[in-house]
Amino acid sequence: MRKISILLFVSAIFICSSLAFAQDSGNNPATRVIAYYFHGSFRCATCHKLEQYSKEAIEINFQDALASGKLEFKAVNVEDRGNEHYSKDYQLYTKSLILSLVKDGKEIKWKNMDKIWEYVSDKKRFFDYVNEEVNNFLKEAS
Repeated sequence: MRKISILLFVSAIFICSSLAFAQDSGNNPATRVIAYYFHGSFRCATCHKLEQYSKEAIEINFQDALASGKLEFKAVNVEDRGNEHYSKDYQLYTKSLILSLVKDGKEIKWKNMDKIWEYVSDKKRFFDYVNEEVNNFLKEAS
């Protein structure tokens, strides 16, 4: 009976490991870019616009990179439980768009896209800025 239990346990570990590997190898490349839009619980119209423009610029111009998993967009409330560390990690003091280059599960570079506040009143300039910076990060992820 004990041998059967051990055999079942080892089989379960093998199956779970295989499934985890299959999921990771499918749509989670070893090197990828994550675009985080960080916000708090209170959000004004401009804050919503910053997120909308960030997400829209990425979804419109980087469909292939999003589909392949080379690029991800994540909106994160830094006030939610478990997300508090982002404020310290990225020295956040306001709503921000952060680009993060991740290789083999470790962040190797990041950039605060601080000009989004400057360009929020000019959608084309905002998109151009986001596109240029995302492209630069994706080149490094290739």
